[in-house]
Amino acid sequence: MNWNKLKKQIEGFLSPALVGRVEYIASGYRYLPDKKTQCYILVDKKEVFNIKENTLMIKWYQTEQEIKNDSTINMTVTSEDLEKVRKELGDKIPEDRLSVIAKNNKLTEYARVVFKAQNDLYKSDFQKSVLKFLSEPIEKCLECDDILLNIFALMDRRVGKKRIVNMERQMQMKHPVVKYFYNLRRLG
Repeated sequence: MNWNKLKKQIEGFLSPALVGRVEYIASGYRYLPDKKTQCYILVDKKEVFNIKENTLMIKWYQTEQEIKNDSTINMTVTSEDLEKVRKELGDKIPEDRLSVIAKNNKLTEYARVVFKAQNDLYKSDFQKSVLKFLSEPIEKCLECDDILLNIFALMDRRVGKKRIVNMERQMQMKHPVVKYFYNLRRLG
C-alpha cells in the first residue's frame, strides 16, 4: 500500500483536538537503495520526532547518564525495592544509602528500556508500524514497548480523555518522546 493511502488512514484516527496539528510524514527514495527512509512527526508544523540513522543511535553509557541526570524523571522507591537491594548487598548498608542504590537501579533499568526501544525503532520501518497499528487492537498498541505504536495509540480518537488521564502512572516508564505525545494529548 502506498504511503499517501496509509497516511490518510492513520491521520483519520487522530483525536479531533489534534486534527490539523499532528502530521505524519515519510520520505522514501525508491530509486536510491543506499538512502534510508526518513520519517517525521510534526506538531503545529514543527518537527517533534524523526527517525534518522545518524540521530537515533545513542550509546548506552550516554543514555544512562542523561537519564540519571534528568531531574524531571521521578522514580519512587518502594519497600520491595529496598528489600531487594538489602538481599543483594546484605544488612550492613545504612537505610538512607539503600534508597539511593535502589533509585539508581531503577534508573538504570529505565535507561535499558529506553535504549532497547531506540534500537528497536532504528530497525523498524515506519510504514510497517503504521500497518501494524491499523491491524492491532488499540489496547495492545498502548501496552507494547514499540515507541511508534505507543504514539499512534495515544493520538487515536478511540482512546478517551478519561483513559488518557488514568494512564499517568503507566507513562512514567515510557520513552521521553512517548511522554511528550502523552502530555500533548492530555493537555490538548
